[in-house]
Amino acid sequence: MSEPSVAVAREFDRMWDDLHPVGRSESTGGYRRFALTREDHTLREWFAGESARRGLDLTTDRMGNQWAWWGDPDDAPGQGVVIGSHLDSVPDGGAYDGPLGVVSAFAVIDALREQGLRPDRPLGVVNFTDEEGARFGVACAGSRVITGALGADRARNLVDTDGVSMAEALRVAGRDPHVIGRDEEALRRVGCFVELHVEQGRALADLDPATSAVAIGTNIWPHGRWRIDLPGMANHAGTTRLEDRHDATLLAAEMVLAVRAEAQRHSTVATVGKLRLDPGGVNAIASHATVWLDTRGPVEPDVRATVSALADEVAQRGGRISEESWTPTTHFDAGLVSRLSAVLGDHVPLLGTGAGHDAGILATAGLPTAMLFVRNPTGVSHSPEEFAEPGDCHRGVAALTRVVQDLVTGAELPLRGDTSSTGAEGSPPPAGPSQALSDPS
Repeated sequence: MSEPSVAVAREFDRMWDDLHPVGRSESTGGYRRFALTREDHTLREWFAGESARRGLDLTTDRMGNQWAWWGDPDDAPGQGVVIGSHLDSVPDGGAYDGPLGVVSAFAVIDALREQGLRPDRPLGVVNFTDEEGARFGVACAGSRVITGALGADRARNLVDTDGVSMAEALRVAGRDPHVIGRDEEALRRVGCFVELHVEQGRALADLDPATSAVAIGTNIWPHGRWRIDLPGMANHAGTTRLEDRHDATLLAAEMVLAVRAEAQRHSTVATVGKLRLDPGGVNAIASHATVWLDTRGPVEPDVRATVSALADEVAQRGGRISEESWTPTTHFDAGLVSRLSAVLGDHVPLLGTGAGHDAGILATAGLPTAMLFVRNPTGVSHSPEEFAEPGDCHRGVAALTRVVQDLVTGAELPLRGDTSSTGAEGSPPPAGPSQALSDPS
């Protein structure tokens, strides 16, 4: 895979260095870049600044997603080629998940201009808001709201762990919560979307290093999030006999073990990454436990069976389980995937992923979508250990540049589907349980 020019690589490195300190913990090296916080405001200002530096037209949709356009997308409805990703993070997250795609997108603009290219179609860079869902619990909230997958009322009523609703947080950030909702105008501008992202696993790292630093995404596994509420009775930690206790913490511990067991039984992956105990005192028995569950897998019925079995376990303990988000198997556009493969060469591997992305939300809404993944030698993500070699990041820019050059000057874009639908047609089959990485043939 070729690399960009020295000038483009230096500009990539400058942008990366500018973002490096935002929301970074001095003690862990991880990031806390949550939606509608001071850090989020700084990141949005950075995006606006990079847009202005390149003379791009900055617009904001009804959910606050930022779009920087080279060319007028309203002059060519449905013909805009969009690249980009997100800038927010999970708690103590890595530097690459999201920002790599945004920085690379701006670098692509630089590379195309260096070549003297003038796009035949509008080219946009997007920063989707609240992709991780770290604050309000629903992943890809920015893309879900504008596509209608997440209703405006439900979005406004989501609350963070401090009890602050999204509506309140929007008001504090100076935005009107009543504006958010499905955005036909924003969707109408997009002809196709290609999201570059750091790989969140070891598929590329385990290949011959000479093979490729980049892979082409084919599909996203079905995945969802659930909230489990478990009852207890508050009491004194020192004066209450063990046999007299109704401790919600014990129920939560049993559920964590059940999550692991049911995931193994159904060949899925399931995670309890967040747990809250009330009233939360060191010397008080918990009166209530809230457990958040994330479940995914290559086969949709297996994911549903995992959750169904856990729902029975919850009911046996007098608790309640409620679905917070669900995304079925998402297939990227087959024609677009084939086009990327033709541009980059059939030596570039095809990769299915268990991680959710805004690209998957747009694909489900009927927009032609694909992804590129950049090698992660650690195989670790959502952690300070997440990493990509600078040279591989530059190769990702070069690959995305070649793809975008073809899309903005080449043959007609793939046909859009019905953006009010819940799935995309004509897509490749999902990778099987042991086939997350497949040969292009």
